[in-house]
Amino acid sequence: MPSLDGLAGILGDMTTFSIRQIGDPVLRERSDDVTDIDGALASSVGVMVQTMYDAPGGGLAAPQVGITKRYFVFHDDESETALVAINPEIVEERGECEWTEGCLSIPDIGFTIVRPEFVTLRALDIDGNEFFMEADDYMGRMFQHELDHLDGVLAIDRVDKEQRKHIMRLLHERELVTPAPANPFG
Repeated sequence: MPSLDGLAGILGDMTTFSIRQIGDPVLRERSDDVTDIDGALASSVGVMVQTMYDAPGGGLAAPQVGITKRYFVFHDDESETALVAINPEIVEERGECEWTEGCLSIPDIGFTIVRPEFVTLRALDIDGNEFFMEADDYMGRMFQHELDHLDGVLAIDRVDKEQRKHIMRLLHERELVTPAPANPFG
């Protein structure tokens, strides 16, 4: 699988994307499949890699930078390089595990979420070649988390009711979201 580190290196400090924050409607849209793997995609992937590392984060989905296409970049600890998953899908999942996750679009908040413990990801790489990756622990969670972004789902949607109330209070205090208007019908 080709590394993307060269793309980020070519761009250097040239540019990064702004990471969209909770409340931005693009984070709630379902992304469209990538139909052309071309230079424009490679350029945006390179900028996303730089943005991910600058954040810092271990994964970044296209909608988090305002692009409603189905791909995400991630740091692969095994190869110690950045990779991209284009039109990704989970083709196998096993077990169940509860873990605390973070999200660059909802900064400085941990979300305790139950997800499958093991997953197999199928996707295309930057050259359009299909690949499969089996993952558990952090990498497996990250794949599922980034795939959620491609479907317009945020970590806050995966928590229980009590945790959601607590997180919403924190977000209101930080002025990251505005309270819903009062119900005029009582």
